[in-house]
Amino acid sequence: MIQWRPDVLGDGFEQLTFELGPDDDPGLGDGKGATAGESDAQQPPVLVGTLIRSLPAPRTLWQRVTGQRRDLEDVDVLYVHGWSDYFFQTVLARFWTDRGARFFAVDLRRYGRSLRPGQTAGYVDDLDDYDAEIEFALAEMRASSPRDAGDRKVVLLGHSTGGLVLSLWASRHPGVVDALILNSPWLELQLSTRGRQVIAPIVNLGAKLSPLEGIPQLDYGFYSRAVRQVGPQDEVARINPEWKPDQSHPVHTGWLRAILAGHDRVYRGLNIDVPVCVLLSTRSALPARWSEELTRTDTVLDVDGIARAALKLGRSVTIERIPEALHDVFMSSVEPRRDAFDRLERFAKGWRRAIG
Repeated sequence: MIQWRPDVLGDGFEQLTFELGPDDDPGLGDGKGATAGESDAQQPPVLVGTLIRSLPAPRTLWQRVTGQRRDLEDVDVLYVHGWSDYFFQTVLARFWTDRGARFFAVDLRRYGRSLRPGQTAGYVDDLDDYDAEIEFALAEMRASSPRDAGDRKVVLLGHSTGGLVLSLWASRHPGVVDALILNSPWLELQLSTRGRQVIAPIVNLGAKLSPLEGIPQLDYGFYSRAVRQVGPQDEVARINPEWKPDQSHPVHTGWLRAILAGHDRVYRGLNIDVPVCVLLSTRSALPARWSEELTRTDTVLDVDGIARAALKLGRSVTIERIPEALHDVFMSSVEPRRDAFDRLERFAKGWRRAIG
């Protein structure tokens, strides 16, 4: 029986944990994977995912009597976070529930609420493994749908690596969802397509020999600093630094091989059969030192390269470029954040009206 319980985000949010089987993390038992506590070789942790939900307030008596309906009352949204991240964006959830939609988010295996002691944070060696979390979430969304809801529409919403995961999933599962919204999706390597093709054989060999071999990172914590400085302060204050550290979780060759394979699939062209909206900053920067300019640009991805890659997702792709936005456009300063939500609303309402 499904057991929802109060979530760490407080009133209006609930969570449930679901098991995905025994953990086959290659780091368990050798000390390499003990990023969230000491591993126990005798009792390996169970692999889990966590589903979070926020439901809209019931319609008022006046709305029921007059037959008024909110714009997105027959819509369900499923959010998937990015690398070294988890779901904490209450304002984003409220955007959807204020318009009548049901909002769900999933913390993937070995991330956030789903990270267990002894596990290698964020590790996976095949992005298709996340099918289990996505499909559990969609099944629960269908099962918990109000009896009088009729045919509900499903929107997938992914940030960064979550955008890559959902793009690949949607392409392989036509006819299941109704729209895809991507917040700075990681669709191509920062080194460009040619750079990815050059390093891929090296990474593949390294992953085959030692999947948990660490890869040097140039993460100075500038993105986290920018979010803390200009993002919505109530959300910034609730970030759990163990789940979303200032400098990202360690990167391993097995994980990077999975990412590069996903990038290659996007490069070869996907066939997403629903409208896609891609939200991106207008500028990128890969800095070696801090400056205030970094509060007005994406310091994680090459946004121009992402914009080009996005055109290969499907036949109906809208690209929205947002001046002065951060990597997570909804964690930007006030003006670009408002711009991002305005563009999101324009797409969501336009898409909903268009499909009847």
